[in-house]
Amino acid sequence: MRIFLLVLSIFFTSAALADPPGEYIGQLSENRYNADSTSNPYGQYGSEYSSDSINNPYGPYGSQYSNDSATNPYATNAPRLYDSDGNYRGKLSSNPYDADSISNPYGRYGNPYSSDSINNPYGAGNPYRSDSPNNPYGQGLSIYGDDDG
Repeated sequence: MRIFLLVLSIFFTSAALADPPGEYIGQLSENRYNADSTSNPYGQYGSEYSSDSINNPYGPYGSQYSNDSATNPYATNAPRLYDSDGNYRGKLSSNPYDADSISNPYGRYGNPYSSDSINNPYGAGNPYRSDSPNNPYGQGLSIYGDDDG
């Protein structure tokens, strides 16, 4: 009984200490009908007028000058991508020199031959996976920005 309670207390303690990876800023998805999709022009995270959208050229996540932006080719603090299982899938970044950028063709998350890359149609980018950003009917990948952004 003591072992069970110890395991149970460790489980709840570790669950309580787990912090979210940052500010949730939508789903990277081709699904235009998903309310949280960056492809939904009427949703909070897809609108070019929303401050939390990567599509807003004047917001912190869409500006070409912000270090927190997905569109700044020199950004070092771009939003991060996570699949439905909580696995890290790289940075949503246009920076081809950042090792974790999905735009780096030689990096783990940008290489079209890497199973962890959304650019690989047979790996994380498979259009038949429900959490693939390339599935027009799926949920896509969760995007998290910096808490301070």
